[in-house]
This record gives sequence, C-alpha cells and structure tokens, in this order.
Amino acid sequence: MDFKSKIILIYGPTASGKSEFAVKLAKKLKGEIINADSMQVYKELKILSARPSKKDYKKIKHHLYGFQSVKENYSSGEWLKAAKKKILEIKKRKNVPIIVGGTGLYFKTLTDGIVNIPKIPIRIREKVRKLNSSVGNKSFLQRLKKIDPEILNYVNPSDTQRLIRAYEVKLFTKKTLLEWFKSTKSVFEDKNFYKIYIDYPRDILVNKIHNRAQDMINKGAILEVKKFLKMKVLKKRTATKAIGLIEIKDFIDKKIEINEVIERISIKTRQYAKRQVTWGRGNMMDWNKIRHNRLNNFLKNI
Repeated sequence: MDFKSKIILIYGPTASGKSEFAVKLAKKLKGEIINADSMQVYKELKILSARPSKKDYKKIKHHLYGFQSVKENYSSGEWLKAAKKKILEIKKRKNVPIIVGGTGLYFKTLTDGIVNIPKIPIRIREKVRKLNSSVGNKSFLQRLKKIDPEILNYVNPSDTQRLIRAYEVKLFTKKTLLEWFKSTKSVFEDKNFYKIYIDYPRDILVNKIHNRAQDMINKGAILEVKKFLKMKVLKKRTATKAIGLIEIKDFIDKKIEINEVIERISIKTRQYAKRQVTWGRGNMMDWNKIRHNRLNNFLKNI
C-alpha cells in the first residue's frame, strides 16, 4: 500500500487515542494533521474539547484547531471548504494529509460531498421553530423520529439546531438529510482515501473516559468554563453543547460537588461515544477497522 499517495482518515469514539495515533502515523509518513472534530475548532474550548497538546503541535503540523470563536457557529460546509484547501496545500508540499476526529458528519461531507439542499422558505422555517418552542425538545424529537426514523444516527439528540434543520428539510423537500447525503458526490475519488476506524472495547473505553474527565478538571477546565460564561455566548450557538459546560457551571453555582461533576461528564461522554460508534456502524462499513491494541503493529508494518 502506497500510503504516501493517500488522504488518510482516522475516526473512532472519543478517548480512543485517535490524536496520539495520528501523530505517530504522521511521523512515519511525513504527514500533516487536519482536525475533524466539531468542538476542537473553537479556540476558547481547549480543555473541554481535548485538543492536542503544544507538545504534539511542535512534533507535527496541525490544522483547523482552535481558530473559531465560540460566539459563532461553524458548519460542516465551512469545514469541508477549509479541509479541501488544507489537503491541497499539504499535497503540494508533497506531504500526507491525515484527517482525524470524531465528527462523523465532517468525514461524510469529505468522502461523499456536501449536500446541496434547496433553500427552505422562511414560512417553513418559522413553522418548525414555533413547533419546537411550543411542544418542547423531547416531544419535538419524537415527532421528528416519526418522519425521519434514522435521525439519531447522524444528529446528536441534544443538538436542537440540527434537529430543527432536519425537520424543516424533510417537511419541505420530502427527503431526509441522510437521503440528501446519499445523493451527493465528493470532489475526491474513493480511491484517494485510506480510511481507518479505531475499534475500542467499551469496558476499557469507559475507564479512559472517566480518567479524561478527571484530567480535564486537573488541567483547568473550571477556569475555562468561567471565562466561557463571561462571554455570554448565545444558547443557540453550537459551542454551548460542549460536554462539561453545564456540569461545571452547576459546580460553580454550588449546586453539585466536584465528584458529581466528573461523574456527570463521564456519563455524557460515554453516551456521546456510543453515538459515535452507532454512526460508524451505519456509515463506515467500508472503513479499515483496527483494534486499539493493534495500532502499533499497523505502524510497524507501514
């Protein structure tokens, strides 16, 4: 396999060691790393999003990390445009682009293309927003699942903005977001990619997730959240969905103790990891699945 001619994609659940593996792979292949995590784009969420360390940045060039303000949303379309530009720049330097992250939708736009959905009329958009406001998020999600049964395979159930988007798209176009995804094409051919899915046993991952939650607190996540709260970011912004924000805010407000903060963050992160695995099963059947304990062997055989 001529890896140096490929665009390498690395996906896996949170805390599965993707970033560490990507750095090791980049060293062997003269690669540069491109972020594919929707929270790691935000500059004010370094700790909560578990961005790579300064040590990693010194070893290998990293792109699309910590550049976007939490006060603004950042779409998969914007990411795709930026990622394509970085890929071409890296290729021009005769280096290997290595895209790593846990946001399945980012990878899907890269491998399958961006969705060209017709503009939704304002009356439809207002109708859907009024429905969400009147029935509440829980009931709204149940209604959405009736018209789009696969919605939770590609949208986070707590991401109200994307749920509303999915509803309005289905209502106006009669096609689900996933159906739109399937009808698009990438600017790259499938043969250009080498796709790696890191397979991690749930029992071991649970311990890693708990340790990461504790480590975030030790590294200064509480101060990071205090600074975030002072910015008064609008609730509809994507960054407000970062795991740990609500839990640490409750600690700051003296509603819960630090041990409960860690436990709640761990639970939410496990739930997120489960959704990532579900996404992988549904959308990454053709990826090369590598068990976590065989990653070093994979590196040796390159």
